[in-house]
Amino acid sequence: MKLLIQSAKIISKGSPFHLKTRNVLLHNGRIAEIGEKNYSADRVIDAAGMILSAGWVDLGASVGDPGHEQKEDLQSLAKAASAGGFTEVAVLPNTQPTVQTKNEISYLTANNTNRLVQIHALAAVTKNCKGEELTEMIDLQQAGALAFTDGLKPVWHTDIFLKALQYLQKFNAVLIDHPEDTWLNLFGQMHEGVQSTRLGLKGMPRIAEEVALLKNLELLAYAGGRLHLSKLSTAKSIDLVRAAKKKGLQVTCDIAAYQPLLNDSALGDFDTNFKVNPPLREKTDQDALVKGLKDGTIDILVSNHAPQDDESKFLEFDQAEFGVINLQTFAAQVAALAQEIDLAELIEKITDAPRKLLNLASVIIDVDTKANLTLFDPTCEWTFSPDVNFSKSKNSPWVGQKLTGKAVGVFNNSKQSLDV
Repeated sequence: MKLLIQSAKIISKGSPFHLKTRNVLLHNGRIAEIGEKNYSADRVIDAAGMILSAGWVDLGASVGDPGHEQKEDLQSLAKAASAGGFTEVAVLPNTQPTVQTKNEISYLTANNTNRLVQIHALAAVTKNCKGEELTEMIDLQQAGALAFTDGLKPVWHTDIFLKALQYLQKFNAVLIDHPEDTWLNLFGQMHEGVQSTRLGLKGMPRIAEEVALLKNLELLAYAGGRLHLSKLSTAKSIDLVRAAKKKGLQVTCDIAAYQPLLNDSALGDFDTNFKVNPPLREKTDQDALVKGLKDGTIDILVSNHAPQDDESKFLEFDQAEFGVINLQTFAAQVAALAQEIDLAELIEKITDAPRKLLNLASVIIDVDTKANLTLFDPTCEWTFSPDVNFSKSKNSPWVGQKLTGKAVGVFNNSKQSLDV
């Protein structure tokens, strides 16, 4: 079937059509034509005002499969991801069992060449993500692991962290770490500040992130290698990464897309759907994250998708687990950020940048290339209602909310999902 995407603005750095409005004809999973002609097609999509880019990549979503399939399995993850605009998702290793053998990687990545949404494996750095003993990383890389991380847990052991940086240099792999001093955050429920004091909740201080991040950067300067710092949240963290880049260290970082848009005032009603890690900070941190996105200090935007079932989330605030589902609402956050930040730069942070980090082939929109594409309508108004939530979990503060910005189509591996 021939499908014509008509009058879309193309955002694809490296493409001769970058920032141009063109008609794009798809046929048999490839881009057959790009131009201003009205090509003959079996179906025509009026994409005026929409953005056509390389397929979006999420770097580090959580999935319950295997072990907690009631929260999210691979099928529901893929369905939510395609509805959210993603053609590729790298999943964290915090499953049961942990992603630390060839079997777990094979389970996640099987049949990737035929999937609309490809699932990539991030393998554990340490056994069972405990931070005590390194996994067989060379074997895991050969089995298909694209990067190494303990996911939701920091690599807290200094010697293990150092050895991991050294070990991964043998095959140019990246160490991904979520910097957190868990002792400083012990029993913490939200950002430590005026709001946590007012609500009577144990705080999670900025320094818990910053002291771990500073240690990691010092170890990187000593050992060399590639380090990616995941889900940063404080102004000082961004300053530290900015300074490290100026020194020439091979360091990159990401933030959750909602982090610059929300602050700790959202927790005034004790809504556990706003309970996330890292926590929502204050206005000064929001401003610093926006600045970091603008000047390129922040390389990648992630969903930080963390499904939780009712038994884990709908409890007293101090008993509830951290996390929100955010694959399907991610596009609305991109649209909101585009009010202050150039949209082309934001798109690069969810297409080119994560592919480069994971050593994946780049995707350029050009004639006679494979169609791995996302069609995004930044002005589409829609409601994230329960009947359009494809996740098995519902821990989202945006359920029932009217949102602006939606991914209306994805194309990959000769498959497509359209909502237009």
